[in-house]
Amino acid sequence: MNNYIAAIDLGTTKVVTLVGEKTESGFKIIAYMEVPSKGVMRGEVVNIQNVLDSLLPALAEVRRSQSIEIKDVFVGIAGQNIKCMSQRLSRNRSKSDDLIMDDEIEEMIKEMANSRVPAGEKILHVIPQAYNVDDHIGVENASGMTGTRIEGDYKLFIGKINSVEHSKLVINRAGLNLKELILEPVASAKAVLTEDEMELGAAMIDMGGGTTDLLIYHNNIIRHTAVIPFGGNSITEDLRQGCSVFLKNAEQMKIQYGSCYSEFAPENKTVAIPGIGGLENREVSFKYIAGIIEARVEEIIEAIMYEIENSGYMDKLGAGIVLTGGGSQLTNLKQFIQSKTGYSVRIASPVNHLSHDTPQEVCKPSSSTAIGLLMIGHDKMKNIAQSAPEEEPVLFEDLEIAAPATSKEEKNKKKSIRKTGRFLGGVSHILGDIFDTTNNEA
Repeated sequence: MNNYIAAIDLGTTKVVTLVGEKTESGFKIIAYMEVPSKGVMRGEVVNIQNVLDSLLPALAEVRRSQSIEIKDVFVGIAGQNIKCMSQRLSRNRSKSDDLIMDDEIEEMIKEMANSRVPAGEKILHVIPQAYNVDDHIGVENASGMTGTRIEGDYKLFIGKINSVEHSKLVINRAGLNLKELILEPVASAKAVLTEDEMELGAAMIDMGGGTTDLLIYHNNIIRHTAVIPFGGNSITEDLRQGCSVFLKNAEQMKIQYGSCYSEFAPENKTVAIPGIGGLENREVSFKYIAGIIEARVEEIIEAIMYEIENSGYMDKLGAGIVLTGGGSQLTNLKQFIQSKTGYSVRIASPVNHLSHDTPQEVCKPSSSTAIGLLMIGHDKMKNIAQSAPEEEPVLFEDLEIAAPATSKEEKNKKKSIRKTGRFLGGVSHILGDIFDTTNNEA
């Protein structure tokens, strides 16, 4: 597939299949397919067959329309049970004068990745926060230092094993090779946060259909994440019940007439709701609709602020809040969050990372997760390519090849040498397959 990277966002309301490549002007989108999602509830795959019913036709259309063979994919994982936990690891060093090398740092990270967690849970990401080397406290990078003792502080991002396995099953049964599962808030932040925001401190809020994801950056390090089990679908359901309408009508009301700030809603405007079974038509005011939406959005923001306060970075968000995701398009949401939190707020899309010829349907906040998966996938494939040893051809100069044989014994000897050469070449391919398999499993 040349240098193409494929990413799949298995969302609650939509499944996005994306293929792109890195160019000088940004990421060029080769193929983009968005279809309604089935079988995903609040960010978690719950019905594998239903998800496949959404995914497989999209994959077939991408292959047909673009003549692209998709094999390796990076996939997002979320869910209401994603949580963040702090952990510390200490090591005594027998050779205190030896420099702390990257390999030693990586060993500590791997040890943390194998930490014991409650049954049914799995560590998805390990993010180093700081290191203590003897009397040097809070060092961001301990590589190159010396000392008798090193301590590492880490954030462990933990999810449910069932959620991980269900996502893997979907990809495998779709005939694809899963390169890596990536936490969706991490992907969204990759797509929308600027370098300045990551350094100054920012809370990225991705308001999706099933969940609202939070990720906090400070000093270019991920500090906290959380998943709030409410999103755009929760608002739609509230409208369905509060206005006694069909689900599709509630969604339409939210998008066309809704606002999350009832104070700004006009008092003299109403929406006509057709009567059912001979009943008369009803009218619902814009202000009543906004009141329902505001109550749910306020609940989401309160949960977000609770997580920000618990993270310990409430007073360190110099860049404020960056809002993305499909739910960010709610009318007056930016103003509402600013008034409730006191932070500056901007609504972000991944457009700054895309090439100039990118279709408008991709340049929207709801595409942030898929674009972020593409970007992270590109970085990981680039690192793999740079770290992979170059294949050396099998050389035969040292093999003792005899002069043209005349006797039966000499002919057998030449035949044996040719077999040896073919075997060595075969070993090269076998080892390559083993390394590929290892990388995939990792």
